[in-house]
Amino acid sequence: MANTAAGTNGQRRRRPRSGATSEATAPAEEGSGSGQLTGPVAETRWLNHDERAAWLANSAIMISLPAALDARMQREAQLTFFEYMVLSVLSEQPAHTLQMSDLAARTAASLSRLSHVVGRLEKRELLTRNRIPGSGRRTNATLTEAGYEAVVAAAPGHVAAVREYLMDELEPQELATLRRIGAAVDAAIKRGQLNVGSAASTPPETSTS
Repeated sequence: MANTAAGTNGQRRRRPRSGATSEATAPAEEGSGSGQLTGPVAETRWLNHDERAAWLANSAIMISLPAALDARMQREAQLTFFEYMVLSVLSEQPAHTLQMSDLAARTAASLSRLSHVVGRLEKRELLTRNRIPGSGRRTNATLTEAGYEAVVAAAPGHVAAVREYLMDELEPQELATLRRIGAAVDAAIKRGQLNVGSAASTPPETSTS
C-alpha cells in the first residue's frame, strides 16, 4: 500500500515514516500551510547530531556487550551472564543468602524473571530457596557449595572478558567518566520507577460536583 493519505484539498500527501526521528528537528508535515510542527511532534526534544552519535555508540554497551559476555560465559562456564550475576551477588552476601526481592533489585531483574532463572539454578543444585517464617510470601535464596564453586571457577573468565571488551580499551580518565555516566543513568532510571510507582498508588480524584 502506498504510504500516502488523502489531504483535505483532494491531493495526496505522504504519511510520516514510522519510527523515531533522531535529529534535533523533524521535517514539517506537508499540507500544514505554515510549515510549523504541531502537537506531540512539536514538543519532542529531538536528538541533535552529537547526541545521536553518542546514543548509537552506547548501544554497543547496552546491547552488544551483554550479548558477548553471555556467549562467552556459556561457552566457558556453562552459565548465562545473568545466571552468573545471580550467583555472584549471592557469593558476596553473609551466609551466601539474600531475600529474593533484594536479589532482584541487585541484579536489575523482575521477580518473575529472577524466579524462572533461580528455579533453573535450583535444579542444577547451585542454590536453594527457603520460605522466610512469618507473614507474607518472602523467600530467601542461598548459594550451595556447588554454586559457590561454580561462581569461583567462572569469575576469572568473566573478569578477563570485561577487561578485553571494555576496561582495557579505556584511558584512566575515561573510567571516571564511565562511572559517572553509569551512576547518572541508574539514578534517572530509579527516579522514573519511583514516579511510576507513586502515580500507580495515587487514587484518582473524585468529583464533588
